[in-house]
Amino acid sequence: MTDTLEEATLAGLRDRMAAGELSALDLTRYYLERIERFNVRGPQLRAVIEVNPDAENEARRLDEERSRGTVRGPLHGIPVLLKDNIDTADAMRTTSGSTALLGSRPAQDATVAAKLRAAGAILLGKANKTSWIIGSSGWSARGGQCRNPYRLDHSPHGSSSGSAVAVAANLCAVALGTETVGSILGPAAANCVVGFKPTVGLTSRAGMIPAIRSFDSIGPLCRTVADAAVVLSAIAGVDLRDSATAGAAENAHADYTGFLAEDGLRGARIGVPRSVFFGYSEEADAITEQAIEVMRAAGAEIVDNADIATAAQLTTHPAIGMVVVQETKHHLERYLAETPGDHPKTIAELVEFNRANADTELVHFGQGSLEMLAGFGDVDLNDPAYRDALTVVRSLAGEQGIDEVLRRHGLDALVMPTCPPAWPIDLVEGDPEPQGAAVPSGVAGYPAVSVPAGFADGLPVGITFTGTAWSEPTLFRLARGFERALPVRRAPGFDKV
Repeated sequence: MTDTLEEATLAGLRDRMAAGELSALDLTRYYLERIERFNVRGPQLRAVIEVNPDAENEARRLDEERSRGTVRGPLHGIPVLLKDNIDTADAMRTTSGSTALLGSRPAQDATVAAKLRAAGAILLGKANKTSWIIGSSGWSARGGQCRNPYRLDHSPHGSSSGSAVAVAANLCAVALGTETVGSILGPAAANCVVGFKPTVGLTSRAGMIPAIRSFDSIGPLCRTVADAAVVLSAIAGVDLRDSATAGAAENAHADYTGFLAEDGLRGARIGVPRSVFFGYSEEADAITEQAIEVMRAAGAEIVDNADIATAAQLTTHPAIGMVVVQETKHHLERYLAETPGDHPKTIAELVEFNRANADTELVHFGQGSLEMLAGFGDVDLNDPAYRDALTVVRSLAGEQGIDEVLRRHGLDALVMPTCPPAWPIDLVEGDPEPQGAAVPSGVAGYPAVSVPAGFADGLPVGITFTGTAWSEPTLFRLARGFERALPVRRAPGFDKV
C-alpha cells in the first residue's frame, strides 16, 4: 500500500486517499518509519529534531472524519513538518535548536500551525535548524549537524535546513520553513526542492521565534511548485496577532493553485540582474544560463543586464546594521519574556545559560552575536533614528531596487542563481561568506521562489524568481512554467563522498 509513496505529490496522495487506497494513518506511519530509517539510523540526516507523539492519533481522527464524509481540503491527512522555531501548544517543544528552551511551553499554536491543523494537516514533528549561534548551516545543540542528502559531508544550507532535507529525502510530504534572508531559498536550492518565501505579511509570524521582524516570513518547502501553492493557500491571510498581515486583506488569495500554468513562461518578460548576483560560482552561472535558454524556448522574453542599481548597498549601508540589531534585540527579548515556561527570559540570560552549558551549546562555535545583542542598550522601535533607518532599508531594496528595475524594463520578475552548490561542512571555521539571490527580496520583504534547475557534480543548484510585493500569483505562474519546461527534481542517493 505504501510502496509507491516516495516522491508522491499532494495531488497524488489526495487521489489515493479519496479512492480508499491510502489512509492518513498509513501515510503517517510511512513517514515515521522513514524518519527512523534515514534520520536516526542509516545516513543520519538529523533533519528532524523530534516527532510528534500524537501524530498517529491525529491521523486516526482525520481518517474517522473522512469516513464520515468530512474532508477539510487538499491537506486533509497530510503529514507536515514545522521548523523548530514555530510554536505548537502540544507535546512537542519549540526551541530554535537550543537546549535553553527545552522548558519553553508556548501558550498557543503559532497561527500557521493552527491554520494547518484546521486544514486537516497532521503536525508530524519539528525540523532541525541552524542555531542562533552563527557557525555551520544546519547545526544546533539539540539536533546536531543536519546533513545534505545528496552528499552527506556537504552543507544542507541554512537555516531551514531540516525542513528542506526532510522534504528532499521524503521524510514528510511538505514542510514549513522561515526566512529572514535566504533561510528558505538557500536550503531549497541545496536540496533540490521548491522553496517559496512570501511577501512579509502574507503569512502570520505570530508564534514564530523571531529574527529580524521586518524581513521575517514563513513559507513552504515542497517537492513541486503545485504543492507549494497548496500549502501557501492554507496558511496565508490576515491575523490580528501580527499587524504586518493587514495588507493580506486585499492581497492574499484563497487558492494559489489557480495561478499555476503549464505554459506559464509564454509571453513573460524576465530580467537577468548580472551585477552582484552572477560571477561568484561558475557552476551556478552555467546552470542558470542553461535555464535561461530553456525559458526562451518556452516563450519568455529575456531582458539581460537588468541590474538592481542598489544591489551593492543592500549589505553595506549602515541603516541595515541598525535595523538588524534593533529588531533582533527587541523582538527576541519580547518572545523570551512572553513565552511561558522555565527558560531564559532575556538575551543576557540566554548568554549565561550557554556559558554554563558550553559543552553542549558552544561545543563548536562561540556566541559573539548573542553577546553583542545582550550588551546592546535598551531598544525603542519608535525612535526616529530607527524608523528613518527602516525607511532607507525598505527604499533601497524595494522602490529604488527591485521595483525600479522591474518598472524600467517592464518586467514580470527577475531571475538569478539562488546560491552556489553546497560546500563541505566545516565545524571549525563554519560557513563561507554567503552569496546569492536572497538579499534583495529579503531586505525588501518581497516574495521569491527557488526552483531546482540542475546539478553540479551531483550537487543541486536552483534558480530564484523574484518579484514585487504581493506578486505571488506571477511567481507561481513562472515557477510552474519553468518546472514543466525543465523537470530536474530527483530523489537523493545519500552519497557519502
